[in-house]
Amino acid sequence: MKKAHILIIEDEEDLLELQEYHLQKADYGVTGFLSTKHVEEFLSEEDIDLMIVDRNLPGREGSEFIQYLRNLGYKIPVIFVSAKNKESEIEEGFIRGADDYLTKPFNMNELLLRVKSILRRTRGEEKGRVKYKDIILEMDERRVFIENKEIKLSPLEFELLSYFINRKHIVLTRDELLDEVWKDEELKQEKTVTVTINRLLKKIDPDKTKLYIQSIRGVGYKLC
Repeated sequence: MKKAHILIIEDEEDLLELQEYHLQKADYGVTGFLSTKHVEEFLSEEDIDLMIVDRNLPGREGSEFIQYLRNLGYKIPVIFVSAKNKESEIEEGFIRGADDYLTKPFNMNELLLRVKSILRRTRGEEKGRVKYKDIILEMDERRVFIENKEIKLSPLEFELLSYFINRKHIVLTRDELLDEVWKDEELKQEKTVTVTINRLLKKIDPDKTKLYIQSIRGVGYKLC
């Protein structure tokens, strides 16, 4: 499984760098921001597994920003790391969308443990589950759910979708898909890839509104 990508919003530059250092050392991908400015734009382009957010931020208070993202439909898990430590303030943080709350000053090892716990639960690493946007693959039972509704796929369609999700945001050529997904040598034709992808999309995106897979002209396909 691809390493988790964590986004941090923290206006204390030294603390931001410290969190980035320890998370990268723990083998997470990390992107840091000193304010909420440009974060929404970044989220529209990148797939983020977890956000660590301070509440006392310049411009826009952290929990208000997360509540705004929740209203837009973002379901990314959030840990607030904040000096706001009153019971009412912590409760407010959870009401506005927190999955966990850590008060300053804090122990970096405790933050890492909380990060690991949330990612284990949300990414399904211990349950044979793979999640991408609103798609969940139950790998052991080979079942697919979109918005909690089961979608029936053929074994080949399941393998194809799984391959895309495990290589999200990477352009995959038709030759690579044929080599890695198709097992039957007699079916290894480029047009087979196009036909199967179109059939898969009719099942997982019948209204053509979610645009999970993008065709890259002359190259191949990308999950986006």
